[in-house]
Amino acid sequence: MSKVLYIKANAKADGGSRTFQISDSFIKTYKENNPNDEIIELDLYDVGIPFLPKGKLGELHEAVMRQDKNHPVLKYTYQFLEADKYVIAEPIWNLGIPAILKAYIDCVAVGGVTFSYTEKGPVGMCHNKKAINIITRGGDYSFEPMEDLEMADKYLCNIFRFMGITDYSTLATDRLDIITEDTQALLDYAVKRANEFAQTF
Repeated sequence: MSKVLYIKANAKADGGSRTFQISDSFIKTYKENNPNDEIIELDLYDVGIPFLPKGKLGELHEAVMRQDKNHPVLKYTYQFLEADKYVIAEPIWNLGIPAILKAYIDCVAVGGVTFSYTEKGPVGMCHNKKAINIITRGGDYSFEPMEDLEMADKYLCNIFRFMGITDYSTLATDRLDIITEDTQALLDYAVKRANEFAQTF
């Protein structure tokens, strides 16, 4: 049995997120194919992910040394470490990820827990895990010149690899804000692809 952490980062009201239309369908299909797996849904806005506390990083380090899984930051770090699979769902915002998702990454990318420093540099500690990033984008970032400007999925891919998660896939849906596009057709196709991905994830 696997533990799946479903990480959601979108400020839109319930039912208004095109990203979640795709990712929720992915999760539904995944559940149907893996009924015994545990799925933990973590909506970052609902739980109020904190920024790292100013002036208290020393206390955070001490909590890491104590392996304090109840610490307000480290509870997310250990939850992340204990998961086997990750489904991240977010829109691209201003070429990058939503700020709340970056705040979450700062909570889970913690030295001594999800990665460690060695004489050869940092080494990821999250082994034998896999992730999929489900991202929606208003423009088309699959070709230059926009491809070079995309810093959302690139960042997530790199930080997950930094923590040791090398089995990382991307399901991107582009052109959703281009007025000449059939947005519903794009979403329907994205849901179809998501369901296909979920069957083998």
